[in-house]
This record gives sequence, C-alpha cells and structure tokens, in this order.
Amino acid sequence: MTVEFAERLPLSRNELDRDAEFRTTADLDRVLRADPATRYLPVRGAEMLRNADGTLRFVSAAEVPEGTVTLYLGRAVADAPDAPAGTRFVAAFVDDDAAAVIEPTDDAWESLRMFGTELSARDQGLAVEAVAMANWHAVHGFSPRTGAATEVVTGGWVRREPEGKEHFPRTDAAIIVGVTDADDRILLGSNAAWDANRYSLLAGFVEPGESLEDAVRREVWEESGVRVEEPEYLGSQPWPFPASLMVGFRARALGGDPTTVRPDGVEILDVRWFSRDEVRERAGDTLLLPGRTSIARAIIEEWYGGPLDTP
Repeated sequence: MTVEFAERLPLSRNELDRDAEFRTTADLDRVLRADPATRYLPVRGAEMLRNADGTLRFVSAAEVPEGTVTLYLGRAVADAPDAPAGTRFVAAFVDDDAAAVIEPTDDAWESLRMFGTELSARDQGLAVEAVAMANWHAVHGFSPRTGAATEVVTGGWVRREPEGKEHFPRTDAAIIVGVTDADDRILLGSNAAWDANRYSLLAGFVEPGESLEDAVRREVWEESGVRVEEPEYLGSQPWPFPASLMVGFRARALGGDPTTVRPDGVEILDVRWFSRDEVRERAGDTLLLPGRTSIARAIIEEWYGGPLDTP
C-alpha cells in the first residue's frame, strides 16, 4: 500500500496503543474507574458525541452508570490538548436511557459514518475500535451453543459462558475492487438498496476456503458478468458497520476488452463502464459516488488521479 493511497483511507488511521497486556489486570473496571485521568467515550450504537471543535467528547467515570458494558480501548501514545500521552480510554456502550442522561439532545449523537474523515488519527482509531466492538457485544450477550448469558471479561474483549468457554470478536473479510478495461474506464454498479443514480465499486464477502484473489474474481463475475485478471492489492480499511475489514484491489477485465457486462439483477441492478470525463461531469449530479469515509471512494480517486470535488 502506497503512502498516498493510505492517506485516502480515513478509517485506517490510528495513534493508539491498544495495550493488550493491561486488559488482563485484576478487577480492571474498578482500576480504570478509580483513575481520574481515564477518559470514557460514550457510544450509542455507531453514534458518539463531539465537542464544538469536532473532537470526540469524553465523560468521567461518574457519568457512566454502574453495570454498563465497557471496553478498554488502549492508551494515548502522544500528547494532545485533551489528554497527555499514557492516558487510558474506555468505551461505554450506553442504551437510549443512559445516553439521554449523558446528553439529552438526540441530534447531538452523530454517526461515525458521517464524521469519520474529520477526526484526528487518535480519535479515529478510538471511534472505529469502539463501534466495531459495540456491534459485537450487541449480538453476543448469550451463548450460541446453550443460550446462557455470557459474562464480559478481559477488559471487554472476551465474553465467557458460565462453564468457562470463551468467545472472541471476529472480523468478516470483504473484498472491494476497482475493475478497469482496455480504455481504462472503471466498472461501477448500482445496488438494489440504493437510489438509481448511486454507483460504487463491486464488492463482496470472502467465502470459507477462498483466497482474497479468488473472491475478487468470483464477485466481479457474479455481479457483472466480467472476468478479471491480475488482482492487485491496494490497501485495507476497517468498516465496523457491523464488523468488516474491506480489502481493496484493482484488476483488469480479462484481455482488457470485456465482452459482456450484465448486472446480476438481484443485488446489482445496473452496472456500466465510466470514463474519467463522465465521472468528472456527472459526479454529484446524475452520478452519486461513495462517501469520503469509504475505501470505495479512495479506490475511485486513485483511479481518477486525485480527489473528486463532491461529497
């Protein structure tokens, strides 16, 4: 992954020591609450609070109700105006009632999808980690084997069944690919769940027993009828909505001259080739592109040759 491309991936930035060894500290929740320097990040689903200057808004331990599921996020590696190096951060996964006590103005709670590009590297790392784990805790309160309630241990990084079996968070790998043809046009598709004029790159989850490269070939063929060759890795970005790691590729249509382009008709309703001129002239008007927080946008701009002046 080139430095230039990495700089286009806002959700891959991070300046945080996850400090895994500290997660095993005995009575960790009490230790963290007893330290007045600990910063707590309230998280309501994928939403958080921000200060007037756009930074994440933290609260004290006293503002987090006892019994709230928390996650030790790690410690700062550099000084910042709101926290010196070494400051420890904890995510607090609050329900609607607890969130209303912390901040009663509902509109003050904002989704990471909307402001991820505006955060510092430290805050971005904290936010992505917190949202991904909030999603995991939301669906792992009970054992998938027995139905018994699970206990949160190891600083929020493990859920344990009564008889001792432990469950760890998982990340779902998904590929996303910028396909080009012999004329260096890019292949974009419109998903059935989107507005008709919204287009993005083709993407899909990696299946069990499948390599990333094979997933590229399969997904592009299934969704567009185009065969590709030479998948080339570009970079990756976490996408915690709910638990994905987006692995970015570029690839060439087989032979450079695709003979068929057809949407699958189920997930993808339209798929077509776009030149740079078409993207420049239509973007933001009759062509809606992926948001700036997505790796799809980064890959499209990497192909285009620079930033596109559209949201």
